[in-house]
Amino acid sequence: MKFLYIIIFFILGTCMGSFYTVVGLRLPKKEKFLTGRSHCDACGHDLSLLDMVPVLSFLFLRGKCHYCKEKIDSLSTYMEIFTGILYALAYYAFGFSGSFVIALGIISMLVILSVSDIKYYTIPDEIIIFFAGYFTIANTMIEGIIPALLHIGSGLILFAFMYGIMLLGNLIFKKETLGGGDIKLMFDIGLVLNPFLGIVVIFIASFLALPISFLILWKQKQNLVPFGPFLLTGFLFLYFTKIDMQMIIDFIKSF
Repeated sequence: MKFLYIIIFFILGTCMGSFYTVVGLRLPKKEKFLTGRSHCDACGHDLSLLDMVPVLSFLFLRGKCHYCKEKIDSLSTYMEIFTGILYALAYYAFGFSGSFVIALGIISMLVILSVSDIKYYTIPDEIIIFFAGYFTIANTMIEGIIPALLHIGSGLILFAFMYGIMLLGNLIFKKETLGGGDIKLMFDIGLVLNPFLGIVVIFIASFLALPISFLILWKQKQNLVPFGPFLLTGFLFLYFTKIDMQMIIDFIKSF
């Protein structure tokens, strides 16, 4: 039965991944994503349901538009598979529990904000606000009002900490080093993780972003790197692995 649920959540994840990609692509451009019809970016032709079956349509159409035969951006297909895998892993790791609800929220935010940050170097405030509400409601229903308020306090601490990093970075490098979206994102992360683990997320994100930054600088001759996806990857990693403060302290002491 558990294997069946894993398959179901993988399929559900591919469908949601398709929707999240649309949100990430359209919201920064102020386009409708709930009511607007999906269309080919090359010819503008409205797509039918058969043209939008997650993963399968891309494979059957061989990556080309059914109408104009132009190449389709594969980003949506990658995100569909990615989201499907993460949804299945979330169920495998947490089962039907409060933690599973939180995990689905983290995955959803990761996919949407990764798309928008990678494509447009922006993290929409609407998504930050939506998931702040999502995590707060989930925390209240799972743990109660007082713990939910403590999570909000954790979010404020991490917001202030990230803001301080930005001010220090701007002072040292004499230019903007962090976007406002990255700072606000830390508030949402703090709604789930305590301040200590939130700081660990920043270290993980910096470690992951460093080689990518050198690669972008070498290939594109620019130093503009979307940091949000790295923060969310570190966030997802800590939550899924269930690493806590004591485990990290014990690991440090082992040296």
